[in-house]
Amino acid sequence: MASKLSSVLGIDIGSHSIKVCEVKASGGSATVSAVGVTPTPEGAVDYSGVYNSEAVGAALKQIMAQVGVSSSAAVVTIAGQHSVLVRVVEVPRMDPDKELKSHMEWEINKNIPFAETNIMSDYKVLPGTDPNSANMDVVMAMAPMSAIETLMDCIKRSGKKAVAIDVEPLSIARSVAISYPEYAGENGVIMVDIGHSTTSINVYERNNLVLPRPVPGGGDMVTRAIADAMQTGVTDAEAYKCSTFVVPESATTGGGSFDPFSVGGATQSFDPGFGATYQAGEPDYHATTSMDAVPELDPVTGLPIEAAADAVQGYTNDPFAASSPESDASAPQPTMAMPESPLVQHANSDQVFSAVQGILDDLIAELRRSIDYYNGRGGTVSRIVLCGGGSKLKGLSGYVQRSLDIKCEVYDPLRNLGFSSKKVGMDYVNEYREQLAVAVGNGLHILFD
Repeated sequence: MASKLSSVLGIDIGSHSIKVCEVKASGGSATVSAVGVTPTPEGAVDYSGVYNSEAVGAALKQIMAQVGVSSSAAVVTIAGQHSVLVRVVEVPRMDPDKELKSHMEWEINKNIPFAETNIMSDYKVLPGTDPNSANMDVVMAMAPMSAIETLMDCIKRSGKKAVAIDVEPLSIARSVAISYPEYAGENGVIMVDIGHSTTSINVYERNNLVLPRPVPGGGDMVTRAIADAMQTGVTDAEAYKCSTFVVPESATTGGGSFDPFSVGGATQSFDPGFGATYQAGEPDYHATTSMDAVPELDPVTGLPIEAAADAVQGYTNDPFAASSPESDASAPQPTMAMPESPLVQHANSDQVFSAVQGILDDLIAELRRSIDYYNGRGGTVSRIVLCGGGSKLKGLSGYVQRSLDIKCEVYDPLRNLGFSSKKVGMDYVNEYREQLAVAVGNGLHILFD
């Protein structure tokens, strides 16, 4: 594709917002030429996938016109519990051009998790493994044809042509390779994409995906916890979260004494991959809200089924300044101040944090589970990196770092990229910067494929 196209539009369709990022290539470098974010039409997309391609296509067409997208070629991410499954599997080392193809066809057909058996699938051998080892790692993805067709219809209705369909963990890996090339020398980089209702925990070794893991919960849960604590509406709670709420600098889950397997709240039954099992003596990962209240689980992933909800995300360019002594005082400030009601202005911050802490601790618990599994396979986590709209919560990176004793930082998907746009300025880009990792990674296909 890189030899044929000079620009590509990356598209990320989420349950809360749709993100687009146009990337142009010149001389091996990349420049962002258009960025746009628009609310997802109500009822069109939820945690399981896209339902209304007509509404999504219209929203895409409108935002692309507003921000000046000119490329006709698009790369779009397929996401959702009913729409895609991504796994890294270890298989015996074999000839990738002959034996591997038939083996992976058998592997995929054996493990189709969807009710629909007519699927599209792909796989790729991960580079960098010891060529003399008995086994090799292969990343594979599969999706029902109905989900693929719905997504393709969205792009067609927007007036663009889909040249590739990608999955979130690999889109992020592509972004990391360009924006943070220093990570390529590290093992155990955890990228945590905190969305509206779902969080993705992806572990990479030297830029290779080794563990993709979706877990329930995101920024909307924090907003609703604040609303309950303040006895106010979601709109006021969102305003308070974005403009006032800060995780206290001294707050932590309790350090080494914290038991992530006794945390309340719905968590995922941890399945690191098809047929994978934990070794003897390891904890039971099938935690639920209580012995008497077992949540309804999705048949595809084992995740609790949760209703999607709408919220409005705010922005601060340096959301973690409260817990980071190295914050830049000269960083751009928010372009818009969100209004606060009298109730918001006089909220009891200790009470609000107490309401939110359980949600943060569930995130810490899920991170611990992923870390423990990765460590059990001989890995060592070097850093945790937060992205997505939920990562804007002030003080969150410090809370994660103190709780897990692992370096935690915020991700900038536009680092090391040029920017040249005729219709949007940096104030607009900065408002949505943390949410652009997947869209940027899709646009960066132009440098890789």
